[in-house]
Amino acid sequence: MSRRVVRQSKFRHVFGQAAKADQTYEDIRVSKVTWDSAFCAVNPKFLAIIVEAGGGGAFIVLPLAKTGRVDKNHPLVTGHTGPVLDIDWCPHNDNVIASASDDTTVMVWQIPDYTPVRNITEPVITLEGHSKRVGILSWHPTARNVLLSAGGDNVIIIWNVGTGEVLLSLDDLHPDVIHSVCWNSNGSLLATTCKDKTLRIVDPRKGRVVAERARPHEGARPLRAVFTADGKLLSTGFSRMSERQLALWDPVGQAEPSALARFAGSTRSALPSGGPAPEAQAEHGAPSWNNFEEPVALQEMDTSNGVLLPFYDPDSSIVYLCGKGDSSIRYFEITEEPPFVHYLNTFSSKEPQRGMGFMPKRGLDVSKCEIARFYKLHERKCEPIVMTVPRKSDLFQDDLYPDTPGPEPALEADEWLSGQDAEPVLISLKDGYVPPKHRELRVTKSNILDVRPPAGPRRSQSASGAPLSQQHTLETLLEEVKALRERVQAQDERITALENMLCELVDGTD
Repeated sequence: MSRRVVRQSKFRHVFGQAAKADQTYEDIRVSKVTWDSAFCAVNPKFLAIIVEAGGGGAFIVLPLAKTGRVDKNHPLVTGHTGPVLDIDWCPHNDNVIASASDDTTVMVWQIPDYTPVRNITEPVITLEGHSKRVGILSWHPTARNVLLSAGGDNVIIIWNVGTGEVLLSLDDLHPDVIHSVCWNSNGSLLATTCKDKTLRIVDPRKGRVVAERARPHEGARPLRAVFTADGKLLSTGFSRMSERQLALWDPVGQAEPSALARFAGSTRSALPSGGPAPEAQAEHGAPSWNNFEEPVALQEMDTSNGVLLPFYDPDSSIVYLCGKGDSSIRYFEITEEPPFVHYLNTFSSKEPQRGMGFMPKRGLDVSKCEIARFYKLHERKCEPIVMTVPRKSDLFQDDLYPDTPGPEPALEADEWLSGQDAEPVLISLKDGYVPPKHRELRVTKSNILDVRPPAGPRRSQSASGAPLSQQHTLETLLEEVKALRERVQAQDERITALENMLCELVDGTD
């Protein structure tokens, strides 16, 4: 008599549990806009939800501890003239959030630690460059102030939020509407899906597609794709019979594990087909992109119209699939041994979900063996759902919590643009995570007075025709600008100190 061998995994018994009624956020009018985004973004400090608003678009920002019924007059973040379609918190500053709208603009907001009295209407900066609505936002995982936006004009723009300038514009790579964009772990590559049913891997700094796969799923509904920690790709889509699917792709092939590891960590040498000779590729460790025809694994699920939103946790290598309109969350473990994608379990509830927020690992409660936390949007409320690994010990479980990306960036925007790559700066969760103090986002606009004339032979006053008084006026203006900058910086520091004092007073009264 043969016995069935049970696969060993520390995540085999992960279970989901909805929060109690007093831990939910109630009386929130969640947006009814028809758009396949999560409508929710969360970090260790705040919960942001796109809401219904008259006369434009808005979203609400709540401190995580402010559970219960939300006051109907609670201040909103308003400023867009059209519906808000996507929001995303900056991974390197918990007080900064970006919003994309149907009005073709992207706005970046500074959220104070205290609850404001009135609506927040003035963004730190407004980014204008798209000609149609903007529906996708994604911050760079390792570079400071680098934000990606994708719009209905089939264009991807990468911004330096610190200066408001366009770093890169990818306007000829996608022939149709872009459905999803995802960075890899070090931000050197993008995975995109498009209405033309093609999955692409893009090198944004070279402005080209390095690999693509037409029709990875045969169905007509939109696709989604995310990178895994080791450089593979997970895609969700539909079969011809409208069955929802999860596929795992290994674009660089399984022939050389060392090349795969280099691809996952540093992909600056990514090459399209027809690049250098194979011996040159082997010498420099470049991926060969020779295995994008068939998926490594394919999981078929139920028949439904809801687009599956994949949320991938690189620390545990678990992908959670949440469908809009579904009332369940399926989760799978991705491993190195066949069949590579292992079904773990399904969390089910009665109410369908309108959207979903996914907490970064540094915002979880490690004392309760929490490995994931979702914020499920209902029609009028938001409900936290906690994924837990059952353990008897109360000690820190280091096998569940490897070092995870922290709030410090590894690169500056200009360093990344020049071709540098760096892995995320990791932190330990052993003693818990304490969010840093309020940090202000400073936007520095380029000043025409900072552009000095090129060095060259001096010309006499009579030859140049510029009187001495004009030169003296220019020097005086430069000195005044310098003095004003120093004064503004001093006032900013004073305002920050006063805000910190106000936060302490508010916390004391609470």
